[in-house]
Amino acid sequence: MPKVPRSPADLRDMFGANLRQLAQQYPSISELSRQLGINRTQFNRYLSGESFPRPDVLDRICSFFEVDARILLDPVNSLDTKGQILNGPILVEFLGQGVSALSEQSFPTGIYRFSRRSFTKDNKYLIGLTYVFRLDGVTYVKGFEAKEAMRHQGLPADPHTREFRGYATRQDDGVALIIARRGALTCSFNYLARVASLENNFWVGYVSRTVREGTSSTRATRMVYEHLGHKFGDILTAARGSGFVTESALMPFHRRLLQVGDPFR
Repeated sequence: MPKVPRSPADLRDMFGANLRQLAQQYPSISELSRQLGINRTQFNRYLSGESFPRPDVLDRICSFFEVDARILLDPVNSLDTKGQILNGPILVEFLGQGVSALSEQSFPTGIYRFSRRSFTKDNKYLIGLTYVFRLDGVTYVKGFEAKEAMRHQGLPADPHTREFRGYATRQDDGVALIIARRGALTCSFNYLARVASLENNFWVGYVSRTVREGTSSTRATRMVYEHLGHKFGDILTAARGSGFVTESALMPFHRRLLQVGDPFR
């Protein structure tokens, strides 16, 4: 049975409702319209269903929100999201918005040096590097476990096995990272919040791993992230100093933020 033709007003109402839903993940309509390059007054007319965008403006809106022109015809939640989880219809309002709303200013791309107490070696700390990058509106994390850490666990130390990846999502006052090695048999939850520093490039929080409770194993500990950006000299120095280290080998500000000697609670 053919569909009943819709009036221009019906189409404007559908587009406005979809645009309002897509815009919910952004705290400022002014900032959103600026990013889209659309006059705020005109954007408000789209939101209220008073006006349609020109074809080139519609294309810009669809590209920005990663949807297609069906937002003129159908509810945005009904559009094809096959293969998507966080941004699919079930979780988009609960987890997806945090993933897509993590800004470059809140957690910039580039190389980070991290440090934390070792999960497996008593009185040792682990220093490593991780790379944060963005693709299609999502912030990803990737890196390699230290060879020494892999060997200590009786695992292969080849790059394929050592590699870890994950994604980042915005939190109320920080950022959360979900990271796993290939196969996702275990993962870690990481929470970080920015702290005051000279270059505004430090985050501190904690990391917890998905293992069973044990009397002698550590499952959660403080962690520091230091943004090195794309400074090749700093990155090379950090790479040379990665791996297991003693407390005295920690960088002074890392040691201070890790609150060495103060138990993690």
